[in-house]
Amino acid sequence: MSDNPALQSSLALIGRLLLAAMFILSGFGKLGDPSGTIGYIASAGLPLPPVAYAVALAVEIGAGILLVLGYRARWVALILAAFTLASAIGFHTDFADQNQMIHFMKNLAITGGFLQIAAFGAGAFSLDGRAARAGREMG
Repeated sequence: MSDNPALQSSLALIGRLLLAAMFILSGFGKLGDPSGTIGYIASAGLPLPPVAYAVALAVEIGAGILLVLGYRARWVALILAAFTLASAIGFHTDFADQNQMIHFMKNLAITGGFLQIAAFGAGAFSLDGRAARAGREMG
C-alpha cells in the first residue's frame, strides 16, 4: 500500500472524515441542548461548566470542521487528542462500570488516531496538502 499515493491520500481523507464526524455531530447536539450539556458537565464535577461547554463547542465543531478540510491538521489533531483524552479522564473513569471502561478505551483509541494525523499529516487530499504542493510548484 505504501507504493500507492492515491490510496494513501484517499484513506487519510476517509480517516479524517470518520474521526471528525462524531465530533461535529456531538458539537451540534450540544449546541441544541446547552442547559443539558452544562448540567452533565457539572454532574461530572468539572470546574466552570459554562466555560467547559464553550470550549467543547469550539473544539468539537471548529476543530472538527478544520480536520475535515485538512487545514493545519497536525495542530488540530493535537488539540482533538488532548480534548479526547481529557474527556476520557473527566467522564469515563468509573472502571467498575463496564460501559464506562469501554468509553474510556474508545477515547484512548480515538486519541491514537489523532496522534497518527499529528505525526503523518492530513494527506494530499487536504488544504495542507494543497499548500504543500503550491509551495513546491513556486519553489
